[in-house]
Amino acid sequence: MKKLLHLSFLLALGACSSVGYGDPGEVETLTIDFGSTDLQTLAGGMVDSLIQSPQLNYISHDYDDQGDKRIVTLMGGVENRTTEHIDTQGITDKIRVKLVNSGKFRFVAGEQGQSEIEDQVRFQQGSGRVDPAKAREYGKQIGADVVIYGTLRSIEKSKGRSLESPSKREDVYYQFVLQCVNIDSGELIWAEEEELRKTSKTGIFGG
Repeated sequence: MKKLLHLSFLLALGACSSVGYGDPGEVETLTIDFGSTDLQTLAGGMVDSLIQSPQLNYISHDYDDQGDKRIVTLMGGVENRTTEHIDTQGITDKIRVKLVNSGKFRFVAGEQGQSEIEDQVRFQQGSGRVDPAKAREYGKQIGADVVIYGTLRSIEKSKGRSLESPSKREDVYYQFVLQCVNIDSGELIWAEEEELRKTSKTGIFGG
């Protein structure tokens, strides 16, 4: 009877679940796969390099009569060449937020933003609900000075268990390359590389 009660208690305990909040900046090592810490590390390194880059100090535009010296930027995409399903837009979003807050960059809308703008202009001009004198129209957007885009790659290796080495080992190397191109000249004016290596070791009784 005691064994039955003990088993029932363990089953009930195993069925319980809990949810809690953690520190978003805490190092995440649940698996060897690309995770939140990797995203923060790669994005943070690129932002620091862009803000400090002397090459971007030579960018100028002559259509701003208010003396705004911020670099007008289009954030392009990051091509995922890894074997994982990584949402690379999460990387570009984080980079864009930090660059905007730095005070050195301002951004024009990308593909998603342009679609939203098109819908709104069409609504303002054609719905009959907006004062025509106050409705926005096409042809007044500013052009970007530079476009930023990049590539994320990975190299994965693993070593199975053997009599000499009963542990299973996995290794993944990430290379993140970001580039900034002057739209007028097509010149590559800035480029940076960030690298990460992650390893895992699973014992003889592990998965």
